[in-house]
Amino acid sequence: MRDSLFHLERVESVSVQSQIRELLVSAILNGQLRGGEPLPSSRKMAKMLGCSRNTVVLTYQSLVDDGYLTARERSGFFVSPEILEGRAATRPTPVPAGGSRPAWRRRFRVQPSVQENIEKPLDWPSYPYPFIYGQVDQGLFPIAAWRDCQRRALGRRGMDAWTSDTRGSDDPLLVEQVRSRLLPRRGILAGDDQILITLGAQNALYLLASLLVTERSTVAIEDPGYPDLRNILRLRTDQVIPIRVDRHGLVVDKRLNVCDAVYVTPSHQFPTTVTMPIERRTALLRRAAERDFLIIEDDYEPETNYVSDPTPALKSLDTQDRVVYVGSLSKTLFPGLRLGYLVAAPELIAEARALRRLMLRHAPNNNQRTTAIFLAEGHHDTLVHRLQRIYRARWQALGEALARHLPESSQMPTFGGSAFWVRAPEGVDAERLAEAARADGVLIEPGRVCFFSQDAPRNTFRLGFSSIPEERIAPGIERLAGVIRRLQKNAA
Repeated sequence: MRDSLFHLERVESVSVQSQIRELLVSAILNGQLRGGEPLPSSRKMAKMLGCSRNTVVLTYQSLVDDGYLTARERSGFFVSPEILEGRAATRPTPVPAGGSRPAWRRRFRVQPSVQENIEKPLDWPSYPYPFIYGQVDQGLFPIAAWRDCQRRALGRRGMDAWTSDTRGSDDPLLVEQVRSRLLPRRGILAGDDQILITLGAQNALYLLASLLVTERSTVAIEDPGYPDLRNILRLRTDQVIPIRVDRHGLVVDKRLNVCDAVYVTPSHQFPTTVTMPIERRTALLRRAAERDFLIIEDDYEPETNYVSDPTPALKSLDTQDRVVYVGSLSKTLFPGLRLGYLVAAPELIAEARALRRLMLRHAPNNNQRTTAIFLAEGHHDTLVHRLQRIYRARWQALGEALARHLPESSQMPTFGGSAFWVRAPEGVDAERLAEAARADGVLIEPGRVCFFSQDAPRNTFRLGFSSIPEERIAPGIERLAGVIRRLQKNAA
């Protein structure tokens, strides 16, 4: 027996029994333990792994129940010879007689990998000052309530709702909650045939581009704006028109006259955070009717208005079905859930549903049902109220810290939200600043990627505050200001 196989590196978030099980299952499935091979006695294994004998016994027994091990009276536990049956034998890779690998790059119709995107370090929680946008503070999420909803969703009574392939259909309970609980908050009235559940807002935008945009289409986007939407459009058309954003959002002028569609984030512009007033919204709707173009409204942070009176969505003012509304649950629940929704004319929803079926059928039913129960029982509303209170305190702390350490660098977002758009002093490159700040434990997001033009300002960046505790905000900004001064001194 190769005792060197049995070594455990403890993980706090996983029980010891689960870790031992994973260790043994991996060794069996990887062929390190062969069929019929004996395992160390429970006493010896416990000594090697530094755990109780009872834990090992329970693990062995669970593996017997699942067919990985067999127990022989007075002989111990052995690897089941049947567990690897039905697997193809591993053979050496044959050397081809001639030819070569395909020239892959010549075969690609498009190359999304070369596009520029917003980058975030995966290990951002390990940094002391993570001013990262779009991530959640796990300490604020009601994990017990979510776990209870998930347990109910996955119970035997509800198996029909999550085990079946529902093809193009969505969970009716979740559709009902979106229609009756979420959309009324934004002033939107819609029927079930006007709602489609998506894998987040990103999936919704891709579906819309696939259905509505051809190589001859002209689409207007905000500048600066959402890079992922820009990249989606550029896979389909070269006719993408950047429209500058002023203090009231997207400028409505004659450049929109030639468009087939216009993409906007009117309630909380991405990334500048400005809010489009009712007068400009009305002007945009009027021009859309006159020039016969569609409006895609991305309402990406609908629940984080804790500063001013609620602003109705642009969709709520639409009387001609010209506005296609995209919503998301990422900012109030968590981005890893990947659930959003599309609200539009029944004709568009029917086609989006048919296209989604070809792509991925539907969003995972277990996640849909868990989310529906979470909404129905009021946990989402409770969470929203809690986030609004805590985000407001962080919003205030960040505004005060910027005013003290980086005066005149930004304006307080009037909508609220979860980020500030900041301009560093002239001559400071935000990408170099981000690199230097990261070495000092401060994470920021350079803003150049949000601009369409090549000569975009290089001193803008974004500071998210959804994932950083309030008490770390002021020290983090003070440290960031020190990095800026250091860069300015070195450049002098």
